[in-house]
Amino acid sequence: MRIAVYCSAKDIIPEEYLRLGDELGRWIAKSGHTLVYGGATGGLMTRTSRAAAAAGGEVIGVVPQRIISAGRLADNCSTLYIVSSMAERKQTMRDVADCFVCLPGSYGTLDEMYDVIASGTVGEHHKPIYILNYKGFYEGIRRQAEDMRALQFLPAQEAYAPVFVETLERLYEELTVDS
Repeated sequence: MRIAVYCSAKDIIPEEYLRLGDELGRWIAKSGHTLVYGGATGGLMTRTSRAAAAAGGEVIGVVPQRIISAGRLADNCSTLYIVSSMAERKQTMRDVADCFVCLPGSYGTLDEMYDVIASGTVGEHHKPIYILNYKGFYEGIRRQAEDMRALQFLPAQEAYAPVFVETLERLYEELTVDS
C-alpha cells in the first residue's frame, strides 16, 4: 500500500511529535508499505522519510520546483516526482497514494488534509484519510465538523469523511484493515 503522509516541515517542535514521524516511518517500511510524502526536508517530513528509508522501505517524494530552488530537496527518495506547483504536488500525491495519514502540522498540512477530504466528498476518489489526533492536536477540527453537522452544513451520514484516531497503535490497526 502507498501511504501518503502529510505533516509538519518545522524542526523546532517538541521532540515527542518528531518521534511520531520516526515510529510511523519505521512501521510503514517494516509492514511492506511505501511512504509517499512531500519530498522536502524539515521536521516530521524528514523524520518520517528517514525512518522509512533506514528500515529498508520505499520512499516516494513529490516536490515542487520552488522547494528544490530553496535548497530543501530530500536526499532519501527511492522515486522522486518533480512538479511545478503545490497544487500539482497535492494532485500527484492524491493520484499516487492508496490512503492518507495526517500527522500534526500547520497550514500546509491542513491544506493537504482538506484537499483530500473535499475531493473525496465530491467523488474524485474513495481513498481513506486518517487524522492522528495525538494529544488532541486536531480536536478543534473534529469539533468544527460536529458543529457543521449539527447545523446541517454536513450530512448526518457523510459518504466520505476522515477517520480520527488518537494513537499510532490505532492508526496501524486501521491501516492493517485497509491493506
